[in-house]
Amino acid sequence: MTYAEAIREALREEMRRDPRVFLMGEDIGIYGGAFGVTYGLIDEFGEERVRDTPISEAALAGCAIGAALTGMRPVAEFQFSDFMAIGMDQIVNQGAKLRFMFGGKAQVPVVFRAPLGSGTGAAAQHSQSLEAWFAHVPGLKVVLPSTPADVKGLLLSAIRDPNPVIFLEHKLLYRYKGPVPRGEWTVPIGQAEVKRPGKDLTIIALSIMVPRALAVAERLAEEGIEAEVVDPRTLRPLDEETLIASARKTGRVLIVHEAVLTGGFGGEIAARIAASEAFYYLDAPILRLGGAETPIPYNRTLERRATPQEEDIYQAARRLLQRRPL
Repeated sequence: MTYAEAIREALREEMRRDPRVFLMGEDIGIYGGAFGVTYGLIDEFGEERVRDTPISEAALAGCAIGAALTGMRPVAEFQFSDFMAIGMDQIVNQGAKLRFMFGGKAQVPVVFRAPLGSGTGAAAQHSQSLEAWFAHVPGLKVVLPSTPADVKGLLLSAIRDPNPVIFLEHKLLYRYKGPVPRGEWTVPIGQAEVKRPGKDLTIIALSIMVPRALAVAERLAEEGIEAEVVDPRTLRPLDEETLIASARKTGRVLIVHEAVLTGGFGGEIAARIAASEAFYYLDAPILRLGGAETPIPYNRTLERRATPQEEDIYQAARRLLQRRPL
């Protein structure tokens, strides 16, 4: 099924299983959401559990946190992750901290779903990748699934988690198809996955960069180069062990994300690898590849130039392989 269908299936299954789960967001009911992910769910569950909200992201975030505190399990959908900036006070200063401030006696089991990234011509205010903002905040879990199977399994885990989860879905992934297990299928939050094993270099890729990195790995394999592609899947908590093990194994690391390079989460991954025992096994400095230092342009050609494409990843991998050992 497609990535979008896998999300819908996860929501449907969990709403059937747990009456505390409900959806809320702008135009998620009859319209089915900005990208059609929740289409048809209102027919089965009604307006009480698929709630259209006013155009106020601050109210959306605050109401979802309040509902979670009183025992419900809301899944709040933002039309674009960029708009989460309007709800940052509620998410960062309330949702992320309340369990800690109440000594664990209060839980905040809320999921904030949002599409992120470029590629649809939505321009500067609807195309950002801001995952590093949320990963900086203790108390939030941050999830970036890259496959239909992962998005279903991680969403089920996120809804059942007693903590607030930022669940970010790349717009271009909604139409990607892949195998998805039927029925009960969960993926643990905080567990990376090696999407393709290799021995010559490691490509650590986030979100939409995972399928692009896998395509590059296929191209490199035709040249006799075996690239290992690792998908962290979650940024907080981060599965350091898998990333460090891969870096130690291959000796060369390329980190790829769509977000602007400055302050991007790739810097955190690079720092953790450099501070580990894997540093002594590196044959070249860690290389990062990220978005250009510019707002996302509306023009499609400029938009593509502003974010890493397959050719950019390929060229970066070739440069890394040509670097001299440390």
